[in-house]
Amino acid sequence: MCIITNVIRMVWKDKKMARKEIISRNDIIDAAFSMTSEQGVMEVTARKLATYAGCSTQPIFRNFSGMEECLCCVFDKSLEYFDDYNNSYEKTSKVPFVNLGIAYISFATKEPHLFSFLFMSPNNKGLNMYSLLNARTGCVMNEMNLAREDGVKSPEMIFMKMWMLIHGAACMCITGDYDLTEDETKVQLEEAYKCFLKA
Repeated sequence: MCIITNVIRMVWKDKKMARKEIISRNDIIDAAFSMTSEQGVMEVTARKLATYAGCSTQPIFRNFSGMEECLCCVFDKSLEYFDDYNNSYEKTSKVPFVNLGIAYISFATKEPHLFSFLFMSPNNKGLNMYSLLNARTGCVMNEMNLAREDGVKSPEMIFMKMWMLIHGAACMCITGDYDLTEDETKVQLEEAYKCFLKA
């Protein structure tokens, strides 16, 4: 009987020592990202996130100083997601800024909550629109270089004019007021680029 008791104690001790943290920092970030994508960032509170992740609030505050730090990580993950989305989006136009614009508008259509979080809300990183878009991949700078190769003397000005149009169209997607197809959007953006060059 004593031997059995000792074996049971040893097994129990091994189980306690082998126990690992069930909810990791990355698990929480992934859950918060998914929740933001599905419901919007305003819904991501500590209590709601804990319910969504299937845990208590304890792992959240063990891994983060607060929800602000957690959402900062979600912002970074969302921006990385947009970069990947843009990079993998099929490039069908040879006109500078058009492919990026079409991907941006498509992203707003397919991921309205992430789009709003990234591009329609103040960010605590102090990043302007150019910095957000250029991000890790330098996609805006690449487009400006294409414009320079196209003979444009002030690609920054063309980018600003194009982006006012592109961002406006993307915002219309959020409100459900944009109904142009991708091909129609492509034509509109290409025509706008040519008009801006003449101005």
